[in-house]
Amino acid sequence: MRILVACEFSGIVREAFKAKGHDAWSCDLLPTEIPGQHYQGDIYDIINDGWDLMIAHPPCTHLASSGARWFEFKQQEQYEALCFVTKLMCSFIEKIAIENPIGIISTNIRKPDQIIQPWQFGHGETKATCLWLKGLPKLQATNIVDGREHRIHKMPPGPNRWKERSRTFTGIAQAMADQWG
Repeated sequence: MRILVACEFSGIVREAFKAKGHDAWSCDLLPTEIPGQHYQGDIYDIINDGWDLMIAHPPCTHLASSGARWFEFKQQEQYEALCFVTKLMCSFIEKIAIENPIGIISTNIRKPDQIIQPWQFGHGETKATCLWLKGLPKLQATNIVDGREHRIHKMPPGPNRWKERSRTFTGIAQAMADQWG
């Protein structure tokens, strides 16, 4: 299958699909952290290039409920972010998964098909992650573990905090590749 992982600089999801033998590409405005098939640029440059599956991680800066205290000051940014998500959801790709934290996508576009946690996929941490699915089954838990550490939430402020918080857990990426690939 041809897999497009949109808005992914880390390469984690891309590499999980590549390991299963798929033609997997990541795309982001940033360079990739893991060398591999990566298009650095606008997703709309390549979105119509014949993909079988797209997993998109739109930036959550203006979408996540964790930033609710600033919502009144960012209405234009939220509108643009919601338009971006809507365009991704409406892409002419047969199978689509949109991933984002709990936030305004649920109230402005539609409720997610599924909410997953890292502890369902081998990581003893919490980070509620919503999935909006088209043509895909819900992800099944692969390794439920003890521990409910709030590490992501407790990260100290810093210039790279957003990067660390946005990385997909490897157990979730592996489940995506195993179950959707």
